Amino acid sequence: MTLEIISPTGTLFHGEVSRVTLPGTIGSFTVLQDHASLLSTLKAGEISYESDGAVKTVAAEGGFVDVNNNRVVVCLK
Repeated sequence: MTLEIISPTGTLFHGEVSRVTLPGTIGSFTVLQDHASLLSTLKAGEISYESDGAVKTVAAEGGFVDVNNNRVVVCLK
């Protein structure tokens, strides 16, 4: 699936991932291939994702995520 992480200063990541874990407002959750569509707010925390066998992280101060058709778009504050 494709992950795109966008901040006010630009794109922080854009590429293929096997999973992404996000700090949802009501709890952390993981998105995998073929996940159901969803829109969620994010709280401050850490976004982690697996790309090319390596786990990487990005700090988040909040924002929202849109998951649709194996595309995950994260918009950070």
